Amino acid sequence: MARSEARLLVPALMFIALVVAAVASLGTPLITSVATSFHVSLGSAQWTLTVALLSGAVATPVLGRLGAGPRRRATILATLAVAVAGSALTVLPLPFAWLLAGRAAQGVGLGLTALMMGVARDHLPEERSAAVIALISVVSIIGAGVGYPLAALLAELGGVRAAYGLGLVVTAAALLTAWRSMPEAPEGRSAHVDVAGAVVLAAALLLVLFLAGERNLWSRHLAVAAGLAVVAVVLLCVWAVIELRSTTPLVDVRAVRHPAVAGANLAMFVGGIGMYLLLTLITRYAQTPHGAGYGFGLTTFVAGLVLIPFSVLGFVAGKLTPRVRTRITDPLLLAGSAVVVGGGFALFAAARSDLAELFAAMGVLGFGVGGFSAAMPGVILAVTPKSETSSAMSFNYVVRSVGYSLGSAIGGLILAAGTGPGHLFPDDSAYTTAALVGIGAMAITTLTSLALARRRSSETNP
Repeated sequence: MARSEARLLVPALMFIALVVAAVASLGTPLITSVATSFHVSLGSAQWTLTVALLSGAVATPVLGRLGAGPRRRATILATLAVAVAGSALTVLPLPFAWLLAGRAAQGVGLGLTALMMGVARDHLPEERSAAVIALISVVSIIGAGVGYPLAALLAELGGVRAAYGLGLVVTAAALLTAWRSMPEAPEGRSAHVDVAGAVVLAAALLLVLFLAGERNLWSRHLAVAAGLAVVAVVLLCVWAVIELRSTTPLVDVRAVRHPAVAGANLAMFVGGIGMYLLLTLITRYAQTPHGAGYGFGLTTFVAGLVLIPFSVLGFVAGKLTPRVRTRITDPLLLAGSAVVVGGGFALFAAARSDLAELFAAMGVLGFGVGGFSAAMPGVILAVTPKSETSSAMSFNYVVRSVGYSLGSAIGGLILAAGTGPGHLFPDDSAYTTAALVGIGAMAITTLTSLALARRRSSETNP
């Protein structure tokens, strides 16, 4: 690829990754507005977020496999076209069911992040591609911090349709950007989608995300929730068997079993639980009214501004990581970043009586998440062929999505358990308990990353 084309390609990759992440996160600040506007319960409105995460989790491995083939450009354009169509459904004056359908179509775009990494690895010089892939990984996370306050502001000014209108504008811009800048995939590649594997994986992920989102099910019908959890585990095992037997697997499970890849995905899963748990705790704490005895009673928009330190410092960490990687291995960077996120939990647990302390905790979280996200692709791609970049990273993003969903659910369960009879809000001590759980999750993530670093060191210096 010519230098001028590469110069245009990099911002295009960043922009598309940012757009799909921001649009998928639009459901978070709009849940209350949706419930009010469409006269549905908060539980039903919550599905505007859950359905986007679900469709993204299901679409990601399918798109990852298609992205490994010769029609990657067409796959990218078609996926963005689906996201644009979904965005139009969220804006048109249609019933609530159509809004959910539109959000599901928007969520499909989440699968493009791994494809953007595949494009960077194929069409940029090796040193340049590593830095770009790291930033794409970071942008895919901090996009939530960009979309949240903008959507909240538009919802306050013009209603929920105006907020979703933002998604229509930016997805259309992303489609135009991709049409002008995405190159064709290298020749000699082929890709076939394992339909049976995709269906079983979709069913398993539906159960996992449903169980993560339906917190009342765990508190009121524990036996039913546990039974569905067992079914989800069985489906995941069936899916793994299907993939192992398939000649064209959706995800190369054998490659996933490589110690480096398996360890990285375990770190991503547990770390994702912790990272999203703290994000949930801080934003919810900020919006709790003073009458609860704590909190700041912030509006949705002002609470969204708390995410600005998260996004800014996350991007800073992403920019710094490629320079640090010349001296420190990726697994050690994962471990160090997990420690930083654990520090954010400790700060939140010890000091949250002032709004500035919440901003500080969110900034620490962003810096840790940024470093973690930037280092993660390097761990996986070090043992992954170029042709399998999209597929390998797509599986990691499925793991991340499930971890994030469970992190949100765990936070909700802990706070629900800390809410006294007849009380609307949990006790302040429940937030401390949740923070301690998060510290435990990040400790596990740190130990897993250190084990990866030790293994890489032994392989490098036998």
